[in-house]
Amino acid sequence: MQKLNKDLNLTDLDSWGTLVDLGSEVLSGNGKCYGKVTLGNPTENAHAGYFAVEKSKFRMTYPFNEQATVVKGRVTLTNEGTGEQQTFNEGESWMVTKGTQVLWQVESDYFIKHYFAAVELA
Repeated sequence: MQKLNKDLNLTDLDSWGTLVDLGSEVLSGNGKCYGKVTLGNPTENAHAGYFAVEKSKFRMTYPFNEQATVVKGRVTLTNEGTGEQQTFNEGESWMVTKGTQVLWQVESDYFIKHYFAAVELA
């Protein structure tokens, strides 16, 4: 069993380069991102871990289905297909399906989420 680590900081995570390295379009900010896989492997059908990004605004098309919970910070997500916009604070969660184009606005100095990603659903 793993417990959600609510005391994480950016220094506890590995540098993953920038959001551009992960296929996103950075609209403002430096796009530096961090993470740590805690279950499975990103090359497998499903995996989980922590993902963090410094204050920025960026666009990404989800490469997998994801359930995520905010560990630290505040983020506003806009589904660019529907225009639906929602702000998430610490402890709040969302789900998104593979192929959804999302505009992210990280409103705090940095944002950390815990996620579960699945490429295919059974």
